[in-house]
Amino acid sequence: MPEITALFWVIKILTTGMGETASDFLAHTIGPLASVPLGFLLFAVAMVLQLRSTRYVAWRYWLAVAMVSVFGTMIADVMHVGLHVPYVVSTPFFAVLLAFVLVMWRRREGSLSIHTITTKPRELFYWATVITTFALGTAAGDMTAVTFGWGFFVSGVVFTILFAIPLIAGRFGVNEVLTFWAAYILTRPMGASFADWMGMPPERGGLGWGTGLVTVVWALAIVTLVAVLAITRSDVDPADRDAPLSHEDDAWVAGFRGTDPT
Repeated sequence: MPEITALFWVIKILTTGMGETASDFLAHTIGPLASVPLGFLLFAVAMVLQLRSTRYVAWRYWLAVAMVSVFGTMIADVMHVGLHVPYVVSTPFFAVLLAFVLVMWRRREGSLSIHTITTKPRELFYWATVITTFALGTAAGDMTAVTFGWGFFVSGVVFTILFAIPLIAGRFGVNEVLTFWAAYILTRPMGASFADWMGMPPERGGLGWGTGLVTVVWALAIVTLVAVLAITRSDVDPADRDAPLSHEDDAWVAGFRGTDPT
């Protein structure tokens, strides 16, 4: 797992927005019958790459997060659009599901801290938690923006304020595991609300930039910031910072540096 820095939160928020608009763009461009299997395939490939790694590598980790964002959005949208489940029902459903995953993780492994994720079972619990938070956040963001009529921008502002509360609380000694997961969960509806606000047409309360354009811009920002992390390794535990990269990971970093990995 990466070290939790300011850049971690920036990239995490960007992935939430990118996943939201990418899912919407694919659903409206190629249809849900094609986009959902495609989303699952991309998610599966990213997870295989991540789970094969024996330690944290920036591009693998953030690729997995980005694909979880896309597929997690699709799960929530399928429940609402395909199964006609109201957001006021799907939001508490995903909240209960998330609580179940966290309870099982705590009972099985004894800790929910990401700093203790050193085994595959713990990593699997982590990713199960992550995908559930994305589905929950998608439903919650749409519930406030659409069902409650707040609009995407107001929803984004509200979730931004809520996101700041656990971060500030952590500065005053509140349990770091609790504050981390509270902030992590809230990044999803926050980023998704602002991305929807940018991409949706004016008649739906958006700026009308289009989901395709927003997806590309946010994705480019993610790639740029992940490249910075991959090169500087500033989010790697200091004890592991000097450890050599695998050949394929070293080649990826060298491509950004413009050097020969050999």
